[in-house]
Amino acid sequence: MNKLLLKLIAGMAAIGTASIALAGPAVEATTKQPLNVPAIIMFAIFVGLTLAITYWAAGRTKSASDFYTAGGGITGFQNGLAMAGDYMSAATLLGLTAMVYTSGYDGYLFMIAFFVGWPIILFLMAERLRNLGKFTFADITSYRLDQGSVRTMAAIGSLTVVCFYLIVQMVGAGQLIKLLFGLDYYIAVIVVGCLMVVYVTFGGMVATTWVQIIKACLLMFGGTAIMLLAFSKFDFSFNTLAAKAIDVHKMKDMLFAPGKLLQDPVNAISLAMGLMFGLAGLPHILMRFFTVNNAKEARKSVLYAAGFVGFFFNVILIMGLCAIVIVGTDASFFEGGTVGGKIIGGGNMVAMHLAKAVGGDILLGFLAAVAFATILAVVSGLALAGASAISHDLYALVIKKGQVSEAQEIKVSKMSSFAIGLIAVVLGIAFEKQNVAFMAALAFGIAAAGNFPVLFLSMYWKGLTTRGALAGGYGGLTAAVVLVVMSKSVWVVVLGYATPLFPYDQPALFAMPLAFLLAYVFSVTDKTPRAAKEREAFADQWVRAQTGFGADGAVSH
Repeated sequence: MNKLLLKLIAGMAAIGTASIALAGPAVEATTKQPLNVPAIIMFAIFVGLTLAITYWAAGRTKSASDFYTAGGGITGFQNGLAMAGDYMSAATLLGLTAMVYTSGYDGYLFMIAFFVGWPIILFLMAERLRNLGKFTFADITSYRLDQGSVRTMAAIGSLTVVCFYLIVQMVGAGQLIKLLFGLDYYIAVIVVGCLMVVYVTFGGMVATTWVQIIKACLLMFGGTAIMLLAFSKFDFSFNTLAAKAIDVHKMKDMLFAPGKLLQDPVNAISLAMGLMFGLAGLPHILMRFFTVNNAKEARKSVLYAAGFVGFFFNVILIMGLCAIVIVGTDASFFEGGTVGGKIIGGGNMVAMHLAKAVGGDILLGFLAAVAFATILAVVSGLALAGASAISHDLYALVIKKGQVSEAQEIKVSKMSSFAIGLIAVVLGIAFEKQNVAFMAALAFGIAAAGNFPVLFLSMYWKGLTTRGALAGGYGGLTAAVVLVVMSKSVWVVVLGYATPLFPYDQPALFAMPLAFLLAYVFSVTDKTPRAAKEREAFADQWVRAQTGFGADGAVSH
């Protein structure tokens, strides 16, 4: 039982990386494939539809509330779909199908473990986030603390996560589209960057939300269609499918047994912590809670999102098992025409080959277009989160100290969106040849160590003071970055040294407790009059956190 639990933890760890990187194609150079005309046509249709929505959304985006949170007019169901769309990357479709194809039951453990962060958000975060926040999670961390210094710290943490996350997505866009569409790398990166800027600059949260909703629907529809077509070849009998998969797979009976997920328990637990608590510190996910109009809808959002993700994971399980029999025994999908050799396009093309096997070039083109759409949805959410940190937290409330009009704030946000898009394109092109997998781990690690501890303590601990929040936030962020730089993924792979200074790849197990410790020590030793007032203000904050009413308004309210 203990071994199985450790394997499950390892699964949690691995999916954390897979969920934010585009599996193989995201971090490795790929071979350009022939031009995929059906995929390009279908993607053009998707882009045309989303641009029409952006035009419509632009007419509705009049105030700062409209721009940042769609005026709080998104329903729980819509927000749940958008949240699922924001969270499920192309790795969900390509990478996890490949995991089931190669590892069987272990791949499903990854998917089960993916849920580990959702209960934390549902039970500990959703209601309080909605009741206390306005536009960004910095509204909550700074609620009763010093606005300028704490907002600056939160904004730096947000922008750091956004930048590393964007690099992974942009490199993934270029490599994936080179593989699936037959387009040049730099063209794909520029197209994604331009569309991201258009969605965010002109449509704000309304356009971004609907891009994410459409993408989630297309992803689930495409995956479900492939699954049903493939499953029908086994008369919709899981027993028949499982028996044939075991018969043809090299693992035989071990296909449905836990495999060798656990290499190092410390690294596995650290990765698991990064996934669990990093999810609760990702700025583009946290922003989604401010788009609904009450705490009940916020809780619904999480339930719907988890339901959509859970449904799709079961679709992927069936797809992966079907691919073992359908793709794994067809010589036309292997280089050199030899079954069991290297799959054409790499291991992460299993889902695409399955689509072609059961639906021809049309279904393959549709799935390729959906894979590109997933990137657009994710980067749009990231860009909006970064722009909000700059315009709302830094410009409006730190630099201008709240003395700024909504029109000026929106203007700065749009300028920030353009700058983020430009930076994303430049970084995406610059990192084309680099293995950027460590940046995915770093993004989650920073979110878990730099954002989550201060956010959590600000909502639940009366004793937190400004001095403690700054020590915990900056300490956790710095520790996460330094430990990743000293790890094998950077120190050895990128910098070329023989041995790493830090033996693990994920910093959360070490950086996150340090952040909590620093926040605690620097808060309890803070005896200043300001600290006493901040502790007294917790009672009013607690009332508002529970009810949404009755608290003395902070600057953000």
